[in-house]
This record gives sequence, structure tokens and C-alpha cells, in this order.
Amino acid sequence: MRYNNFGMQVLQAGAHKLIYLELQPEMVTNIARQAGFETKTKDGQRFIQLELSAPERQAPLRLFDAADPANLGWFSRCIFYVDGRSGTVMQTPMTLANKRDRGGRVQRNSVLLGISKELPATFRLPGKQPLTEQVFYPLLFNFLTALMKTGVAVCGGGSVQPLAGRTETLVSRN
Repeated sequence: MRYNNFGMQVLQAGAHKLIYLELQPEMVTNIARQAGFETKTKDGQRFIQLELSAPERQAPLRLFDAADPANLGWFSRCIFYVDGRSGTVMQTPMTLANKRDRGGRVQRNSVLLGISKELPATFRLPGKQPLTEQVFYPLLFNFLTALMKTGVAVCGGGSVQPLAGRTETLVSRN
């Protein structure tokens, strides 16, 4: 069953309630372009998947290792954090993954971004703000701008690899 609750769709299946974001793929694509990305968009029933690239960009996207002290300047300006194991962009409905070339190498100017359209009814943004389509679009723009300009921190190791800053592993000389 679907019903409207304060401008958002709520899905109910038995005891489970989900927020359903009615995101428009054209709007998501336009936001990505405004932030400086070329994009391929795939709209699914429960998610939107974006393949984002900045082929003209000389420097890598600003996705950096939060644990490396050499990246402290970026970390202090950062407002978005990615769980390195799951790719979840913390406190958002987004997940991030590295894009790889045919040889398996991480592409430094491209990423994959998933946007979930279904979230638990209890989902809230920082400050306990409920998520609506009107709130999501500026959030997406700010995240994509951070990838291009200010930086996004990868917290913890795992599946998401940093693209900028000091990304190599230090080797001890013992």
C-alpha cells in the first residue's frame, strides 16, 4: 500500500514501512552535469545507478583516505564520508564504488554511484531532517561538487579505494 505523508510516498508491506523517493532520472542527470560530470544513468524500480566520469579532468576525483595523516587538510574540510567496506555514503541514501578499466585498474576520474529510492521510514539526514525529493537534489549536488572540489573521505579499508591524496601504502624499512 502507498500513501502520502508530508510530501513523501510511504510504502507499507505488513509491518514494514518504507519511504519511497520519486526521483526523476533526468533531474539527477542534470545535477551531475551541473557538477561537472559526464553521466550514464540507469533507472531501476528501487534505485538509480550513475556512471560518473570527468574525462577532461587532469587531477583524480577528490576521494581520499581519511586515516592518512597526510590528508588531514582535506579531512578537515570534508562533509561527506564513505564507508570503505560497503561503499555507503554515510547518512545518505547513496553508495559509491570505484570504476575499473578492463584490466581491473581503478579509474581515477570515474566512479559509480547508486541512489536508493526505498529507505526505512525511520531514515533521517543529519539533524534528524526527513528525506524528501526536494531535500535530496541539493544533497546530491553538494556530494558531487565535493568529489570535484573539496573532497570526500573514505573511512576504513575494503572495497572502495581512495583516488586522491596519498593513496599508496607505506612500507616499513625494518
